[in-house]
Amino acid sequence: MKRIVISLFPFVLFVFFSIPAIAHFGMVIPSDSMVMQEDSRNVLLSLSFSHPFEMIGMDLVKPNAFGVFVNGKKQDLLGKLKKTQILDHPAWRADYKVKRPGVYVFYMEPAPYWEQAEDCFIVHYTKTVVAAFGDDEGWDSEIGLKTEIVPLSKPFGLYAGNVFQGIVKLYGKPVPYAVVEVEFYNEEQKAKAPTDYMVTQTIKADQNGVFTYAAPQKGWWGFAALNTADKKLKKDGREKDMEIGAVIWVQFHEWK
Repeated sequence: MKRIVISLFPFVLFVFFSIPAIAHFGMVIPSDSMVMQEDSRNVLLSLSFSHPFEMIGMDLVKPNAFGVFVNGKKQDLLGKLKKTQILDHPAWRADYKVKRPGVYVFYMEPAPYWEQAEDCFIVHYTKTVVAAFGDDEGWDSEIGLKTEIVPLSKPFGLYAGNVFQGIVKLYGKPVPYAVVEVEFYNEEQKAKAPTDYMVTQTIKADQNGVFTYAAPQKGWWGFAALNTADKKLKKDGREKDMEIGAVIWVQFHEWK
């Protein structure tokens, strides 16, 4: 029996290290990305941390910041957060009443998450955009996060197959050739990846930090540009890197 275990060990290692790493995504998903006159004025925001394609949840402690950027100003919504569970893990939700036309950018800065497998902390600065009552001004605004994806395509009113473009910024400056991970929120669990390589797609921005992606399927798609912060955090007395991600969630609709 010992000989069998020993002989299988290299094979197990090979299989383990051959599996592509699954991506983490901060998530801010609204109940409606385009509020029209006949729609409910109440938008439910769901905040979580997960592997969205595999629908595997992770713990999200109360974020350090949560708010909305509208008409050039930030409004703190941290006090509106209520505990919930998403994918059987601690998460948060908030109700927001849209009272007037505008473009509402909801954003979250989570507390640093320690990822043992990567030997680093993770902070995903996550945002999504909700348009209301026909107003579509300001969707391309930079809201001043440490790292963020600034849309070049309107991040709402998109059909599946449309191209979405954005600029990856870190401390206010474009990131040349930034690596952007893309993943589908497999909410209905109907999508099946042919191989593990198809779960998270990876693209690179150009020399100006601009990336382009055409979503093949309706639903919510997450875009995460990952970089290393200019400061470290301590873990068990040792300084560790902090991965900071610029994440944006965009909804694509079916062409009928």
